[in-house]
This record gives sequence, C-alpha cells and structure tokens, in this order.
Amino acid sequence: MKDEKIIEPGQRWEIDLFRPEDAEGVKELFLLVYGEGHPIKTYLEPELLIEENASGRIISSVARTPKEEIVGHCALFRSAPYDRIYESGAGAVHPNYRGGKGIFTGLAGHLQDVAAKAFGVEGIYGEAVCNHLFSQKMVAGLGWITQGVEVDLMPAEAYDREKSAAGRVTCLFDFRTLNPRAHTVYLPATYEEGLRFIYDGFDDERQFLLSAEGNFPCDSSTEIKTQVFDFAKVARLAVHEAGTDFESAFDAQENTLREKGMLVIQVWLKLSWPWIDRVVTLLRERGYFVGGILPRWFDVDGLLMQKTFGQPNWDGIQLYLERAKKILGLVRADWERGAKRSREEIWL
Repeated sequence: MKDEKIIEPGQRWEIDLFRPEDAEGVKELFLLVYGEGHPIKTYLEPELLIEENASGRIISSVARTPKEEIVGHCALFRSAPYDRIYESGAGAVHPNYRGGKGIFTGLAGHLQDVAAKAFGVEGIYGEAVCNHLFSQKMVAGLGWITQGVEVDLMPAEAYDREKSAAGRVTCLFDFRTLNPRAHTVYLPATYEEGLRFIYDGFDDERQFLLSAEGNFPCDSSTEIKTQVFDFAKVARLAVHEAGTDFESAFDAQENTLREKGMLVIQVWLKLSWPWIDRVVTLLRERGYFVGGILPRWFDVDGLLMQKTFGQPNWDGIQLYLERAKKILGLVRADWERGAKRSREEIWL
C-alpha cells in the first residue's frame, strides 16, 4: 500500500466508542489488513463510516493508542429484518498488536457490554467461522449461544491472505439476548425434536406449540425480500409473508438467483406462523435443509433453511463446543436426507 503509515508496536491502547476523527485511521487499518478488495466499502470511506455511526446503523468500537492511532476495530451493524437485532463483525487488528494482546476480545466485549446498551440493541449475534477455532472460543467466552449452522457461507478466497481455508467456509450462528421477549413459536413437526434441543440451551423464554401442515391463510400474498452477495455467491430470502402464492413466488425467486450463479441460498421463515410446517415441507421438496433458529429475527423468532448447489465442504468444518457439534449433526442429517432423495429421483 502506498504511503503506508507506520504504527509503533508496544504502545498502550484503550477501547472506546468510535469518534468521527477515528474514521481515517479505520480506513488505514482495513487497507492494511484486508486491502482495497474488501467487499464492504463503508470501512474504506471515512465520510460514509461517520454517517453510518451517526445514524446508529453501524456502532463501532475502536482500540486507540495515546497517539490517537487506530489499532483495532469491531462493529455492530443491522442485517436482520428487525432493526434492534445487530450483527457483530467488521473486525480488524493491526498486525503489530496481534498475538494474545486481547484487543479483539476486548472490542467484542465492549460492543456487548457498553456500545449495545448505549444504543438500545436488544440482541446481538455473530457468524463465527469454522475454518479455525479462535472466534468460536471468543464468543463462547462472551456467553453467546450457538443457534444454527450456516453451511458453506463464505468463499475460500475471502481467506487468501491468511491461507486458512481449502474450500468454502461454514459459519456458526451465535446469539445473545440483551432484552428478553418471551413469545409463542410454532415448531414444524419435521424438526420438533431438533429445535427443542436448540431451544433447550437458549437464554430467553418461549412457549411452544406444534405446527400442523395446514393451509396458507387465504387473505395474504407472499412477500419476499432478497439480498444478493455477489462476492460470496450467496443469496438470502427473508419471507415476511407466506400466502397461497408461495410456491410460484418462491420458485420465481430461486430461478432468478440460479441464473445469477448463486452457490448458496438461505431462506428466513417466521416461527410465529401456525402453518410453518407447510412452508418447510415445500422447501424440503426443493432440496432445502434446516440451519437452525434465528432468535428475534423478525422480532419474533425465525427459522433458517438453506440450500447448497454442490457438495458442502463438510471436511473443512472445525468445531469447539459439543453443542455446535450436535447441531451440525442435525443439519447434516437433513442435508443427507435431501441428497439421498435427489439420487433416487435421478434413477427413477
């Protein structure tokens, strides 16, 4: 990188909320750690980062030296349909301040204990990568609870600099409740046992009812909001309403995404629907398999369904906790059921 600013190692540092004058230092940090190819340009454009933090759409915590140099950054940002649930990510630590100095863990803790409370965040989550154990150990130490497995979420190219992935990278979905909200969820009969296991370790109360495979409500039409991440070849479909036209509406969306070359499609469903079992059945017929629970995703809980176009990189998954291993077992068993069905259809 041209005109790279040299930051002296060994300085004291403190963690604080982002200030507008930090924006240029965050840019320099991201360029050093990730290069100009980083897919989220907000952190490379100081004025935009200032604007996003001022609006509360992004909440940044930084590690700052006495010389006002930025040697670490992590953020909460909105990515769930409900705007009080924030994702934790956008982490970067200067190479001179890595190696057990505690900056990244300190930033994550500051976001959870200080930043989130200051901005009225009701729940936080992260997507801990499974090509190594570091981030899994960190979020476990913060009290986050694994709720799902996102298969093949990231391309190996995203980890070229650290050379830590030989194939697509699976992520865990880890969540912590900051503002409890007990409510009723409907468990699809197909996944009742598995979802009860996941909820058994949750940090909030729920009332459970069993969903029967009933009809869609006749007075509603399907509403799907789609996000496409071209760099990862991933699409996410948030189903806000599932009506009698669900099959045709969904098939049209999937066909469009396949034409765009998506390799992974995630579908977010509401567990507040008494007819959720009907939606799950239709998706399983199309090769989708369970991912886990998305707490407070729509303010009510969501269910993650997912589909990979190609053999998942199962061998590349490293897991730290037994809970995560058990959830992965549920996810893989459902994928294998779909894969077996596809092979049988080919021979018919």
